Amino acid sequence: MSLTVRLKNIGIIKQAEFSLGDLTIICGENNTGKTYTAYALYGFLKSWRKFIPITISDAQIQHLFTEKNLKIDLSRTGGWILADACENYTKRLDEIFAASEGTFQNSEFHLLSDEIDICHEEYNGSYGSFLFFSKSEGSEELTLTLKMEKEEEREIDAAIVRNAINAIIKNAPFFDSVPIPFIFSSERTGASIFRKELDYARNRLLDEAGRANKNIDPRQLLSKTYQSYPLPITENIDFSRRLDDFAKNKSFIAKEHPEVLDDFTDIVGGEYTTTQHDQLYYIPKGTQTKLTMVESSSVVRSLLDIGFYLRHIAGKRDLIMVDEPELSLHPENQRRIARLFARLVNLGIKVFITTHSDYIIKELNTLIMLNHDKPHLKAIAEENGYQQSELIKADQVKVYVAETALMPLEEGQQKRRRAHTLTPSDIDPEFGIEVGSFDKTIDAMNKIQRDIVWGAGQDK
Repeated sequence: MSLTVRLKNIGIIKQAEFSLGDLTIICGENNTGKTYTAYALYGFLKSWRKFIPITISDAQIQHLFTEKNLKIDLSRTGGWILADACENYTKRLDEIFAASEGTFQNSEFHLLSDEIDICHEEYNGSYGSFLFFSKSEGSEELTLTLKMEKEEEREIDAAIVRNAINAIIKNAPFFDSVPIPFIFSSERTGASIFRKELDYARNRLLDEAGRANKNIDPRQLLSKTYQSYPLPITENIDFSRRLDDFAKNKSFIAKEHPEVLDDFTDIVGGEYTTTQHDQLYYIPKGTQTKLTMVESSSVVRSLLDIGFYLRHIAGKRDLIMVDEPELSLHPENQRRIARLFARLVNLGIKVFITTHSDYIIKELNTLIMLNHDKPHLKAIAEENGYQQSELIKADQVKVYVAETALMPLEEGQQKRRRAHTLTPSDIDPEFGIEVGSFDKTIDAMNKIQRDIVWGAGQDK
């Protein structure tokens, strides 16, 4: 699968294009557009089905009710529908970013794929107990069949059937190449502390609204309450609130690869647990002590949501997006989180991170450089405890630097201008990732320290 994103006038980003790899990294200095890039991508992947324009006419609905079957041509339901979804999504960027109306009126967001096309394989199923669908192998025609008992005919109206048809088409197999996103924003540490307070405030708001006016729609009320936050932060808050529900499930990682969870436990220094009374605790490794999130260290809070995701939710079609995974992590654990991401990639989960961490980049370099069939590299890997499951190929990784650079000439311009964009970094199988901004900063620090040490003789 190849997904390419094109941005124009998204926050500070003037114009940019990037492709999603198995592991995608956005580096750069502060205030260069990394978070804008991540939020724009997450917002689309989370909500794109809402923006697909599928029109089922009244005549088609009537035909389905009368004849009990309906055929729909899917020949125009491939990549074109994704383009329309992007156009509609761009119009809603003000809401996605919780910005003032008109903030993104000149913006563009495009997601291009070389694999979203009609699925030529056979597929079939049902929506509820009343609507069945099927498509033959090699066909571009979807057949719908309506089957209702007498009592159902009074309960199921045209709107319900129309919504069901929309859901069937929007969840067709040829959209499986679009990953399922989960985001862990840089605000996740605060959300972990105040999760119960947020839950209490939410329930109190609903109770008071219900007493004041029974005509108020609770869902609309909650939506308005969270409108002051960008969608990714809202989703992160909601994720933190629902940890108790997630704890009832086991991810494929917990079932098939428990060693990954063992590695994560070593990084965080213990385990998370929930009680029957919806209380959340952290238990440091080797102890029976239960600490609340307020009592726990910042690294425990920073990795809380990621820990629950790995143990209870993770799926092989996922894309996890982590804003600054290095938050509160000691350099050694920054190296280990890089190795964890590589393991997830090798298990089929795509990873997208924004980072300022040279430790993470250098550790990924090591994983790339060690991934060759050479005796001395195998010896180095074994000596330093690297496992084959942690090694990664250069072509699995995409790295971009958010920075100012010369932009292409636009119509009417006579001189190229500098603006914020994303510049791809070179990734060499032998030497790894090149990120100039990190190297320049480290070189400058080293030079100053050399001058301090070796310049001492000049004072004599």
